[in-house]
Amino acid sequence: MRHRRRGRRRSGMAAISAAVLLAAGCGGSGNVDGDLINNWGAMAPATSFLPVAETCHLANFAVSGPRSTYEEADCSVAHRTETVFIGEYTDAAAETETPPAGTTAGGRAAYRTCDAQATEYVGGPWREARLWIGVTNPSPAAWTGGSRWFRCELVELDSIEDDGALVQRKGSLRGALASDTSGLELTCYAIGLDSAGAIDTMPAADCEETHNSEFVGVWEAPATAAYPKGGANWDEFHDGCRTLVAKYAAVPDDADLRYRTGVVSLPGNAEVWAQGDHNVRCYLWLDGAALTGSLRGKGTKALPVQYK
Repeated sequence: MRHRRRGRRRSGMAAISAAVLLAAGCGGSGNVDGDLINNWGAMAPATSFLPVAETCHLANFAVSGPRSTYEEADCSVAHRTETVFIGEYTDAAAETETPPAGTTAGGRAAYRTCDAQATEYVGGPWREARLWIGVTNPSPAAWTGGSRWFRCELVELDSIEDDGALVQRKGSLRGALASDTSGLELTCYAIGLDSAGAIDTMPAADCEETHNSEFVGVWEAPATAAYPKGGANWDEFHDGCRTLVAKYAAVPDDADLRYRTGVVSLPGNAEVWAQGDHNVRCYLWLDGAALTGSLRGKGTKALPVQYK
């Protein structure tokens, strides 16, 4: 109650002061020209903060990027993320009350833009490497203030297959996949099984060392495909990946293919799937084998039909 009474008194004084000012403004003065801006130059229009492309950052990736947390770092020092492109929301996406969520039409369009820009930036398909992309939006307050940019962020992971963690890397990722010497490429793996026979671990292995699995490419699932949860969903994914296995190993894509090799199908998580990323990483897998060397183009002698 005490606080409310003080509030009313302040309001009353403000009203009285306003009345006094209005009354004082009614009289003219020979020393005042009545021009309150006194011929000052017009103020420049307000501008909102705009992040910069091709910069690195010490902070972790975040969907929302407030100005207060934005800090550019030299890419030669250990950093967590790299901005490869700055885009702009337009049309209906720019008219929303809050920044477009990843599952909206505007959010999905931004992700597609970042997908293409990341591939161009690194010099090759980023999904064929230990890389991940994300879209950072302005904060809700900045959006209300007029910001309509989005940042395309690129991150290196220590593994794609084993729930990899973010790597604090030194050096820019620009052009990293233009040659095969980056060490980022997906290659061969030594799959380990649990007691129930399911895949437990999938650590990377040098293809010249003992391994039982090899990355063969990326299959794009149809837009109508459901995120895999049950057996029928996985069958569609495995069939798609088998087509890539056959092409990679130069063996027939027929009914006998499943007796030549197993297959591992690895889509992104449900979140990126909802953003429209229906790309699936595909691997051939010979359970119990001890391979040395790549099976690329080796044909039916290297992958014979095994009915047992």
